Amino acid sequence: MSQTISYVGQMQGGALENGESARSRGVRVRNIALPVEHGGWGFSLEPVVLGLLVAPSLAALFLAIATMGAFLARHPLKMVMGDHRRGRRLRRTPLAERFALLYILVAAISFLAALKTAGSYEFLLPLLAALPLVIVQLIYDRASRSRALLPELVGATAMASIVASIALAAGWQRGLAFGLWALLTARVVPTILYVRARLKTLHHKEASTAIVIVMHILALFISLALAWLTLAPALAVIALLILLARALFGFSSYDRATSAKQIGIRELGFGAMTVVAIALGHYLNL
Repeated sequence: MSQTISYVGQMQGGALENGESARSRGVRVRNIALPVEHGGWGFSLEPVVLGLLVAPSLAALFLAIATMGAFLARHPLKMVMGDHRRGRRLRRTPLAERFALLYILVAAISFLAALKTAGSYEFLLPLLAALPLVIVQLIYDRASRSRALLPELVGATAMASIVASIALAAGWQRGLAFGLWALLTARVVPTILYVRARLKTLHHKEASTAIVIVMHILALFISLALAWLTLAPALAVIALLILLARALFGFSSYDRATSAKQIGIRELGFGAMTVVAIALGHYLNL
């Protein structure tokens, strides 16, 4: 259920998926063991950190470790699936297989520990709901099309489900737990569309900026509805409003000189801001 959204990875060109370059330059262990996409790290850490902040428990800790294990496994697993699909075996392939197996084992053991320590199996509900999204993402991964829009959207939505699982493992009510998932989905989906559109404008290509703004407004209304139903804190609405303002400013003439790297770093900051706002709203009843 890993992150799916490699929007900063797009900025960096995706050089790691070029098997022939890996053959000629040799194998760099770090490039196989760790994803290079900052966006993937951000979208994977946000639900984990938020869950641990608002609903800490032993089961939550094991779920967090399992989630990061699954996230890390996706990167070498994509390499293995891509090499297998092309009928080739490069220098990196056996090393990628070992790292994928290691991360999968860590994720599996941690998940079993979460099953053992959780008060009930109710925390499985969001994971089961997100399973079809994970399958779609894996299909695109195997076809080496993980940077397409659909796998990025479904992958980010699936990853966000872990915050609901962590909350349920800590004994939260279903409505509140799924409200956290909805909030993070309202954060990541417009963000993916925004970053992709900004990248297009940086390369002087046409981008559907109106659709991006509409999606941000829709996300804001979702947060308002959740707050009205007392399923989300009011500070979450402020966070989504800031994201809307960020999009409006980003598409204006005042921010046209921003580089792709700066956009990626900013989005990590906006993600952290959203997590902190939701957590503070939870603890301060705001």
